Amino acid sequence: MKLFRIIFIATLLICYHLPLSAQLTGTESYSKRDSAKVVELLETAKQLKPSDNLVIHFARQLLDIPYVAKTLEKYPKERLIVNLTQLDCTTYVENVMALTLCTKNKKTTFADFCRYLRLLRYRNGDVSYVKRLHYFTEWIEDNTHMGFVKEVSKPNPPFTQSQKLEINYMSTHVGQYPMLVKNPEWVKDIAKMENELNGREYAYIPKGEISNTELFWDTIHDGDIIAITTNKKGLDISHIGFAIWGVGGLHMLNASQVRHKVVEEPMLLFEYMQKHPSQTGIRIIRPLVE
Repeated sequence: MKLFRIIFIATLLICYHLPLSAQLTGTESYSKRDSAKVVELLETAKQLKPSDNLVIHFARQLLDIPYVAKTLEKYPKERLIVNLTQLDCTTYVENVMALTLCTKNKKTTFADFCRYLRLLRYRNGDVSYVKRLHYFTEWIEDNTHMGFVKEVSKPNPPFTQSQKLEINYMSTHVGQYPMLVKNPEWVKDIAKMENELNGREYAYIPKGEISNTELFWDTIHDGDIIAITTNKKGLDISHIGFAIWGVGGLHMLNASQVRHKVVEEPMLLFEYMQKHPSQTGIRIIRPLVE
């Protein structure tokens, strides 16, 4: 009877096309080195204690990887690119999140990792250029819908300012995006996405008010995603990384263009932001991994 029940359940899964485990889709681009590294990281994470911070663990596992921009702009047709040898600020956050979600959900295969990366990077997991989550606000919105993150916007203070979106950078600077230059018909889809986001408002913490106080310790947690707001015309967010409380206060783990690699920034976030006049403050996005 027990054997019959097992066979019956397996038959139902096949009939209703419910996968027993994630499978590669054929849209992936990766090296054997990358796939082996992912599996190694997921295997070693089995030794972590329940109290360990998964986000910080994986963020630190990727320290010193070289910073390289535009690693996703490699093929004429969009592919799910897995590259753990070169990272920018967004691909760093996405890879850490994919590893974290795998471990949280006890998934240990490379295919599982690719599934999460696909869902994190693309609207509805649909691998195409126009459905890639180019603006980080759209990334936040989509991954909130997926149940992977939530935006923290209270209390006030420290969230004393509001960012009203007026984004159009991609559709008005097409020459900076090789894929749009080659496929000008996609610009209207990008502009439509921008218009859907425009007018929305989000609370943020002004950079001059970031401090090492109990209020900030309660509001911002280790492993939260820091999204740095900008006054650069047409953009919403200029840089992202992970919050980490350390010596003197709040620091950031990030793929740094200035330091040319993934670093745990030695400068306090407050000090770091004073060196960048176009940076106005921070939005806080919390991974839902507990």
